[in-house]
Amino acid sequence: MSSKFTLDNGKVEYRPNAGAEETQVYRYYNASENLHGKTMEEWLRFSVCCFNAFRYQGSDDYYGDWAHVRPWDDRSRHLDNYKRRLQAAVDLASKLGIKYYSVSDRDLCPDYDDFEETSRALDDMTVFALELQKQHNVKPLYFGCDLFTHPRYMNGASTSPDALVFAYASAQLKRGLEAAKKLGTENFVFFHPRDGYQSLIQRQVFKDLSHLAQFYKMAVQYKEKIGYRGQFLIQPKPFDPRRCQYESDAASTLHILRHFNLDKHFKLYIKPGWSRMLGRKYEHDVYYASAFKALGAVDASDNWPEVNGAADVCPYNVRDATYVMKCVVEQGGLQPGGLNLGFRTRREAAEPQDQLDSHVLAIDTFARALRAAVATAKDGLFARNLKERYSSYNLPVTLVNCSLPL
Repeated sequence: MSSKFTLDNGKVEYRPNAGAEETQVYRYYNASENLHGKTMEEWLRFSVCCFNAFRYQGSDDYYGDWAHVRPWDDRSRHLDNYKRRLQAAVDLASKLGIKYYSVSDRDLCPDYDDFEETSRALDDMTVFALELQKQHNVKPLYFGCDLFTHPRYMNGASTSPDALVFAYASAQLKRGLEAAKKLGTENFVFFHPRDGYQSLIQRQVFKDLSHLAQFYKMAVQYKEKIGYRGQFLIQPKPFDPRRCQYESDAASTLHILRHFNLDKHFKLYIKPGWSRMLGRKYEHDVYYASAFKALGAVDASDNWPEVNGAADVCPYNVRDATYVMKCVVEQGGLQPGGLNLGFRTRREAAEPQDQLDSHVLAIDTFARALRAAVATAKDGLFARNLKERYSSYNLPVTLVNCSLPL
């Protein structure tokens, strides 16, 4: 087995005049180019997603066996296989010319059902990851704990009705925060796709949310105890695999945080494509989170509007991406967050070449969107017209003395 993401054509280069048949060049992404006070690299802060890019193997859920054959992955649970997979992810980041990767604890090692054995494996892989980071000059944009894959979390993690599951999730979170600190991770993501319900009559909703809040409070306390300085992010999702997720969108998540006095400790990691699952526009949650100064990171992926579920498609719609980047530019960027390339190739895109091509397309889509958003900001016409639209509120009329004829 090979441990490297190797294709013959070297690093992806910026070539704005490349021909249509050239798929492994950037036409819009020029990392060092300065736009509106920052380089494109600083605006976009791309990261390779280990979960979607290197754990998904083209199975299409329960509709088929794994279709993707990767030279670095023998599909085993041996740590050597996890090392090869992480090496390939870091190699891909280097080939793309980006400085970040994003990873969870279960991307680094399997769950052995024995907590101590799993913890030792995570420690070993953390040391290995640190060596790779030094060799390739990369670091994790975010780290997270996988609290949804193992069967113990079938009824949720922090909202599980089983206190032992809550305790196990808390212990897993503790080790995850320690690993995040060792790796120098700039963000820590909480993603809870099983913390919701299938049937409301089987749940005590406020008790569930109180347990979720307690989970977050313990995370904040332990973060402060160990001196971890990364930003805490929560990733909302409407549903899938649960019928409904408690943190279903930006509004519900912010409400939970504010109710339990946690809002100053967290920002949101928005996956715009999931807004389509609720019948909304792609950019909806991005603008909503930003309005409350809570937009911390964005997922560079999309969702097919006609598919009522998470498709995690490679982003290609420049118009929708431009709406997102307009918001990012207006709030001054995402740092210490960024844009995670959290899509997966389709089942039929079985070759490693397809994986590279899709990442180039995603990066160029958002780079082109950034250029359009910056042009809009520099022109100023849109901002002036929007300000004019609300200009009546600048008149000496208050809602107190304002009356309307009946």
